[in-house]
Amino acid sequence: MNEPAERNPEWIDEIFSLKQRIRELEQSESELKQVEAELRESEGKYRNILENIEEGYFEVDRAGDFTYFNTSLCRILGYTREEMSGMNYKVLTDSENVKNVSRAFKKIYVTGVPSKGFEWEAIRKDGAKRRVEVSVSLIAEPGEKPTRFRGIARDITERKEAEGKLNQSEEKYRNILESIEDGYFEVDIAGNLTFFNDSVCRMLGYSRAELMGMNNRQYTDKENGQKLFQEFNKVFRTGDPSKGVGHEIIKKDGTKLYIESSASLIRNTSGQPIGFRGIMRNITERKRAEEKLQDTLDSLRKSISTTIQVMVSTVEARDPYTAGHQRRSANLARAIATEIGLLQDKIDAIRMAGSIHDIGKISIPAEILSKPTKLSEIEFSLIKAHAQRGFEMLKDIESPWPLAEIVYQHHERMDGSGYPRNLKGDEICIEARILSVADVVEAMASHRPYRPGLGINAALEEIEKNRGIFYDSAVADACLRLFREKGFQLAEA
Repeated sequence: MNEPAERNPEWIDEIFSLKQRIRELEQSESELKQVEAELRESEGKYRNILENIEEGYFEVDRAGDFTYFNTSLCRILGYTREEMSGMNYKVLTDSENVKNVSRAFKKIYVTGVPSKGFEWEAIRKDGAKRRVEVSVSLIAEPGEKPTRFRGIARDITERKEAEGKLNQSEEKYRNILESIEDGYFEVDIAGNLTFFNDSVCRMLGYSRAELMGMNNRQYTDKENGQKLFQEFNKVFRTGDPSKGVGHEIIKKDGTKLYIESSASLIRNTSGQPIGFRGIMRNITERKRAEEKLQDTLDSLRKSISTTIQVMVSTVEARDPYTAGHQRRSANLARAIATEIGLLQDKIDAIRMAGSIHDIGKISIPAEILSKPTKLSEIEFSLIKAHAQRGFEMLKDIESPWPLAEIVYQHHERMDGSGYPRNLKGDEICIEARILSVADVVEAMASHRPYRPGLGINAALEEIEKNRGIFYDSAVADACLRLFREKGFQLAEA
């Protein structure tokens, strides 16, 4: 007869083991379900990412047929998901690109090395062509040979078009820079050349390799180097471009050129100065021509000055009562012009014209010029004609200044009451407006054949009273300042 179960320890142990195993299996099943849930969650998460990125994601088998892809790839290529499923990549491009893509995938398969950013041209469903940048790697299960590829496709059509336009623009401006006669240069803050066109090489006589990195002190002397430093330092401090700075440079062969240059700051994206860019022009020939012209002008001025002195002596020999009048008028006119701030060339013109402004009196009988009594109407009309006579005598003389016109206008008045042409306002040149005031002051203050001198105070009162009427306001004010504030006195020039 068998023993009762409760008395058999083997059965008891077996039953206990079975119960323990059941509990372990139940726990394992629970863990498996948890893992499956986590896996589904993770898969959903990454699928959601793939479906929402801008780039196209794809998987293809070794034949090139699509086995998986995201919505962005459909959008890039213009096909529906149903149309794309199982489609071969060869449908999406031309024969030339098929060869390139095939070579790229073959290399990846053989080497196992992923490709990064190879480009090809895809043809959309609507026939439009798009430039696509693709990164591809192998899909391989552990211990198995790879049978598929995965990749990211990015539509770079707009970027390539922008790059193309940028390259065209860059090429355009490079061609312009290389074809212009003027030199274009860029230097760093220290003055070392970092970029330049061929014209700079031609001017300095160095090759590109020799010039690159060269400092401006290497092709200028100490004086011109200091001049450049001061100019560039000013641009750096103020941020204002420099214009038309003249300086000498020394070519590789030792010869010197005269250069006119301009420069402006180069700033980085943060607005910090990092260098300078500029244009340099060879003006050596122009400089030589200017120097030659200046020599000619200086010679002409000397000749004119000598001629004028002869004219002055002639007038004063015939009219002793006005001896020194022209020189004193010229001296005062020059002082007024300087007080106003005219350029030196105009000041020289006024001085010269003032010295001969009564040259036309040569044509007037000496007895009329020195008559001690009041002039008749006819005699006065002859006197008044001296301005036109002077113009006719001077108009054909070569001169750097408008001497004839200044002499012609020195008796005109701002309100049109003067002679001989009744000019008024801006019709009268500034030189003649100044000379007319100086002429009146000197004439009234000095002795004349028909009256004694009225004195400087009376002369200044005349100018003050008719300021803005007969006489230019600014000229009148300058004249009054000279005498009343700066101690000017009429004296022999």
